Amino acid sequence: MVAAAGIFQSVPDSIRADKWLWAARFFKTRALAGEILGNGKVKRNGHTLKRSSSIQPGDMLEVPFVEGPGVREIHVKAVIEKRVGAPEAQACYEDLTKPEVYEVLKNWQIARSEAASGRPTKKDRRAIDGIKEDWEWGI
Repeated sequence: MVAAAGIFQSVPDSIRADKWLWAARFFKTRALAGEILGNGKVKRNGHTLKRSSSIQPGDMLEVPFVEGPGVREIHVKAVIEKRVGAPEAQACYEDLTKPEVYEVLKNWQIARSEAASGRPTKKDRRAIDGIKEDWEWGI
């Protein structure tokens, strides 16, 4: 039992996978965490997890990046039920992901942002038109 503001709260031994992944800030919403779990993309010790699977301290998880390719390797140190700030959430797990995976993710995101520069925005179009006018007039 842990005392918090005079009220005793019990710390759970295990928690649903979708709830922990959301509380530990791996996914923006609990529904997204449940969707990724439902698709069988999260693994514990090599076995796929379901939404209702329980996560306990000591579990090794493979969690895919939402933002691009690659998989995080996570060691669960503690379970939490409620979403907390990033520093508190990071204290609940240990990230064992290799730096090469983060480098590949970073390069993929850069390439994706450069490829998505297609049609100019209204602001870009005005800047282009201003340059064209200056060039046409020979200024």
